[in-house]
Amino acid sequence: MASAKEIRGQIKATQNTAKITKAMEMVAASKMRKAQERVLDARSYAEGVERIIRNLMRAHPEYKHAFLTKREVKRVGIIAVSTDKGLCGGLNTNAMKKAFSVMEASKVKVEALNIGRRASQAMRRFGVNVVASIEDINDAPALDEILGVVQVAMDKYMAGELDEVHLVYSQYVNTMTQKPTSIRLLPCDDSSVSEEAGYWDYLYEPDSQVVLDGLLRRYIEALVYHSVLENKACEHSARMVAMKSATDNAKDIVKDLQITYNKARQAAITQEIAEICSGAAASA
Repeated sequence: MASAKEIRGQIKATQNTAKITKAMEMVAASKMRKAQERVLDARSYAEGVERIIRNLMRAHPEYKHAFLTKREVKRVGIIAVSTDKGLCGGLNTNAMKKAFSVMEASKVKVEALNIGRRASQAMRRFGVNVVASIEDINDAPALDEILGVVQVAMDKYMAGELDEVHLVYSQYVNTMTQKPTSIRLLPCDDSSVSEEAGYWDYLYEPDSQVVLDGLLRRYIEALVYHSVLENKACEHSARMVAMKSATDNAKDIVKDLQITYNKARQAAITQEIAEICSGAAASA
């Protein structure tokens, strides 16, 4: 059994760790609320752009933009969204498992375009070719911060260097639940185009082709940007839960160490009494 002094040191170290994890939990909770607001604000815009794009795809079936045209898949690009920092439970692990499952299902050569340091580390560790990477994303990211990766993906698709582009990220469900999600960005998925009752159409300026070309790019950018916001909300939620769990575990460890310390202290006192009694008996 460790000495009482060593156990006191362990108790002090564990208590200091609990203070740190508690502070990190409170910081994550504060950031989580702001991230949730940004996600909810962005969802309506992303859904609106998606609805317009799907209406245009149905209204102009004769126009085949490259972003809408399926072709033989020989090379796939994966835009993987992750966090820059750890200590957020299994968030990044689950997202990377989803990304690797998409890679395995494609059964062709894969190139990675990463948003977040953890995704880049995972892809390089498993030997995936990383063609673009963005790290150190702010808690309130701007669209300009991620445009580089999105532009590389679109340019490679237009040049025929990629035949499909998939987006993998963590979708925010609630504080306790973050869902790894993958969607096909390019070519745009028209499988869920729904029919709307009645006659409708848009007024185009200058013409429908120019509008559709611009909107398709804005649509891809909006999807990726919204995935980054979703991932940020997931990150802070997962970190808050992980730090709360760490704090609770530290408190449990302190309780166990206190019991061990008391036993060690009692054993030391008993031994001292025994030694005093033995000495007194010997002197008598």
